[in-house]
This record gives sequence, structure tokens and C-alpha cells, in this order.
Amino acid sequence: MSKFAILTCSLMYISYIPQIIQNFSGSPVSPIQPAVATLNATLWVCYGWFKTYKDWPVIISNLPGIIFGFVTLITIYLH
Repeated sequence: MSKFAILTCSLMYISYIPQIIQNFSGSPVSPIQPAVATLNATLWVCYGWFKTYKDWPVIISNLPGIIFGFVTLITIYLH
């Protein structure tokens, strides 16, 4: 079950790619959703990392959220 959760969570964050493309096309998206998603993913990665026994499914599935959320935020202001 954890592998399916990792896959779906990762796909949720990878779905930022169209928004990144839209940002580069000159029609930037609102920064609120990617900012909150980046914060949320960061908190989950920290939670998984600082547990007594690292929760790798939580860490792995939310790491793309930090990356893609942050890239989306940067491209909003670089267009």
C-alpha cells in the first residue's frame, strides 16, 4: 500500500509541470497554492525524517513536493 501512496503523492506534485510551463509562457499562476504545497511537503518530510525510525514512504513521496512546488514558485516570478 505504501508504494501506491508514494506513487499517487509523487504524481500530485509532478502535476505542477503544466503550471511551470504556463509560468514560462507569460501567464503566471497564483503563488498561494504552490507555496502552501511546498510548506506542507516540507513539514511532512521533516516529520518523516525526525521520527525515531525514519518514515521513508512519507519522505520519498513528499520530496517531489518540495522540489516542484519551489520550482513553480520561482518560475512565477521569473516569467
